[in-house]
Formats: sequence, C-alpha cells, structure tokens
Amino acid sequence: MAPNPLRPFARLVLIFALALGACHDPSRRPTCPAGKVCIEYGNDIEPATLDPSMAQLVAESLVIGDLMMGLTTEAADGSVIPGMAARWETSPDGLTWTFHLRPTQWSDGAPVTADDFVFAYRRILDPKTGSPYAYMVELLKNGAAVTAGKAAPETIGARALGPRTLELRLEHPAPYLPQILTHNSFYPVPEHVVRRYGDAWVQPGRYVSNGAYRLVGWRLGDKMTVEKNPRFFDAAHVCVDRINYYPTSDYVAAERRIGRGELDLITQFQSNRLQHIREVLPGYARTHLWMLTAYITFNNHDPGPLRDLRVRRALSESIDRQFITEKLLRAGQAPAYSFVPPGTANAEPGAATVWAKRSFAERQAEARRLLAQAGYGPGHPLKLEMKTATVTDSLLLVQAVQADWRDVGVDVRIAQTEGQILFADLNARNFQAGFVSWIADYNDPLTFLSLFQSNTGAQNYGDYANPAYDAELAAADQEPDARRRAALLARAEQIMLADEAVAPVYFGVSRSLVNPKVTGWVDNLQNRHRARWLCVKPGAAP
Repeated sequence: MAPNPLRPFARLVLIFALALGACHDPSRRPTCPAGKVCIEYGNDIEPATLDPSMAQLVAESLVIGDLMMGLTTEAADGSVIPGMAARWETSPDGLTWTFHLRPTQWSDGAPVTADDFVFAYRRILDPKTGSPYAYMVELLKNGAAVTAGKAAPETIGARALGPRTLELRLEHPAPYLPQILTHNSFYPVPEHVVRRYGDAWVQPGRYVSNGAYRLVGWRLGDKMTVEKNPRFFDAAHVCVDRINYYPTSDYVAAERRIGRGELDLITQFQSNRLQHIREVLPGYARTHLWMLTAYITFNNHDPGPLRDLRVRRALSESIDRQFITEKLLRAGQAPAYSFVPPGTANAEPGAATVWAKRSFAERQAEARRLLAQAGYGPGHPLKLEMKTATVTDSLLLVQAVQADWRDVGVDVRIAQTEGQILFADLNARNFQAGFVSWIADYNDPLTFLSLFQSNTGAQNYGDYANPAYDAELAAADQEPDARRRAALLARAEQIMLADEAVAPVYFGVSRSLVNPKVTGWVDNLQNRHRARWLCVKPGAAP
C-alpha cells in the first residue's frame, strides 16, 4: 500500500519550512587573532569525554581525532595513511605486526613512545576501566581473556621492542588492521599524565595530546577550544590555528547560525530541509553516501514482550521504511532490510530480513497476526516505551514509527532525552526499545556485525546472543580467503536478521553544511574530515 502523504506526523515537516536569514553578522563570532586562521565548528552534541579509551560517540571521536593520532590515520579523502607509525611489517602468517614510530612528542614535550601504546591497550582492556570499545582491542592476543578477568593486562599481545618500535600480536589474521588502527580505541594515551591524574587527566590544563591540536578550553554547554599543537610532527602543514567546537543538536538553529556567519560548518542538518538549504545557501550543503545504519534496538534483558521473536518481528515488519526515507527524510537515505550497508568493502550482498520482499500492506497484516499469536490485540494492546535523542530528525522518525506501530495495535510512548543520557541508558540497559544509529569504525562488514557478538559488551545494547552467530564470525576471523570470509559474514548477518535482533530502518547519508570559503573538505564514504586538512581561502574570513 502506498504511503499516505497526509498522515498527521508527516505534517510536522511543514513546521520547519521557515526561511533563513542569511545575513552575515561578524560581531557574533569570537575574534580571531590577527594573522591567524580560525574556524567555528558545529559538532552535533556535547562530548561526554575526550578520553580515547572511553569515547563512543561520533561527536567525541571527531574532536579526539583532531587532538590525538594512532599508528595510522586518515588522509583528507578518508583513506588510510601512516600516522604515528612511519612504516610497519607483517609476519607471513599475518599474526605479528611491527610498527616503527616517528620521533614525535606529546604536547607537553615528553616523547611519544611505544610504551604509551602498550599502556593504552592494557588500560582499555582492563575490565576496571569499563571501556565500551574494549571489544575492538580484543583483536590483540589474550585481549578477550583480559576483559573477561581471566588474564592480567600485561599478557596482551602488545610490547615495546624499543622506544620507537611496537610489536602487536593478534588472535587471528586481520588484513584490515591498518583501518582499525585509525579508531580512537587504538590511540595511545600519555602514560606519564594518566598515572599522575588518573581519569581526571582529560581536564583542560591537564590534557596532553599527540595530534595536530591541543585542548585549551572547555565550557560545558558552550564550546570547546583547541589550538594548533606546535609539537605535532606535521605542524608546518596545519593551516587552521584555532577551532571552537559547539554543540549544535538543534539543527535548524545551527543552520541559521551558518547563514548568519556565526558558524563555518556543521556536521548535521535537518534531512528534509536539503532542497530549501540549497536555495538559500547555495554551495554549502555537502551530502555523500555514508556507512551508517539507523536502527531500533530491543532490550533482551527486559522481562517483557520483547523477548518474544514474534513481537520483535511484528514491530520491525510494520515500519514503513519507504515513507520514512522518501517522504520524511528526503536526502538520499535508503530503506534498510539488512544491517551492513551496500557498498561496504569485503562484503557479500544478499543478506536481508526474511520478509523484505513483502509489500507494506502484507507486512502490516502479518504484524497483526504475529501480535495476536503472542497474546496482544484490541482488548490487550502491547505497550512499549521507545527512547530517542532530542534531535529533530530522530524525533520525526520515531513519530513515524509510533504511527506505524499504532496502526497494528501497539501503544507506544516516546521518551526524549539528551544524547549523552540516551547512550548512558542504553549502556545500562535502562530501556525497552531505543532508536540509534551505527557508523562504521572501519570499512569492513565486521565493524557492523561485531556489535552483536555475545561478548561485545556495552554496545550490544540488546544483549543479543546466538552461538551459531558467534561461530560464523569466529570462522570468518580464521578464514584467509576473502571470498569465503565474506560468505561467512553474510551467513552470520542472515542469522541475526532472522532472529530480529534489531529493526534496521535506513542506510544513511552524511549531511554537512560547509562555508565555501573553507577548503580541504573532501566528501568520503566514512565521513572523516580531520581538521589538519582544512583551511580558509586566502583573504577570506568565513
């Protein structure tokens, strides 16, 4: 059945069809020192931490990636290039990697050594740290044993062979390791500072970085300020001297600030305003295919109805993804009937929900039948709460899902909360259903599928566990043939989809507004834009 464009929640779109004032008001920008280059940067939500071992949000990794650098890093186009490691070698069996570090310094002048990496990896794997990303570093030998409390952190496969030589030993071959090493979970941390201040080392005045920038200020709810790090090994080629990062979760307000010249770029804009933005701010909108899957997670810890496969399937089937992407979001998003986005490297296409080819009307009828089988109906409606971040696009989407679920007899209450609180609730399993998205940490299916391994921990929000799924991923880890590995990963995805572990909703596109005077912004699949590559056209003040 074709979606009805006159649904009540669709009319909400019209509320935001307001004209922007595009006048430039330089007085509302912080003064940039004479002779310096400054950028005012809208960064979605307030980071909860700048600790590379504890961060899990995109807004956090964006800033941390400008402050810190791992063994590898990203070029302007998002491709992997040498970072702290100038070069490396791999053993014939793919299990031992030896990295040769550049002669570099922390921002306080102390040398960056191989021991800083070893310390960081032991720290993130230590269960006392409680890192949400420890599961990624379990790739190191004995990593999983350490996070499970069965081995000491000192036993992991990371050791310093000298001040500038680091050896990593892996649990299984991982030809994609250089991509993973760009992620903040593999960044070093300054051992001399962390041992002195403990977790408080991330505070301004104590924070020590090894990347292109150093932290100089952080006023919660207002802005975070970084300045060029003169001790960065490539400082001579870093153009921007100062960046202020602002939380901009109100996308329409942020768009207006762009129009007034208060901000130079923002990392999100309201999806359904793309055409309007192109009319009033020509040349600003940047959209690109993005390795992002938006989905609804179901809490398997909850003793209620979501433990029933029939209920989860009914909820997923009854979502009108076509309406959401084509009529509501309208910026190139695609309906998702699988979890790994199309175009992901090393992936075998074909995995899909078992009901993907049914019409929406057929899916609604099936959802009602499944709910009735599970004991729910007009006299006993299924009642749920769905949590979401207080972000306009998310709110519009969950209202659409709420309407779809009501059409099949489900009574849904939407609980809005700030992004930090939402993820704290998800990590604590304090939810029934939650709308979230997952953005690739590296370009491989495993960055999506590892979320649902039984030992993943915090980010497997619904605590999905299936031994058959784990076995397919374990087999893929040991498979050297790329084609056979892709087939194993596809089989694992199919198992998870058949279990309705989550309800995929759409595959995303990156949506940024960038002042045309800002140079060096290169659209790419992973939406990585390190500030060291940005500049401002000579003689132009954004």
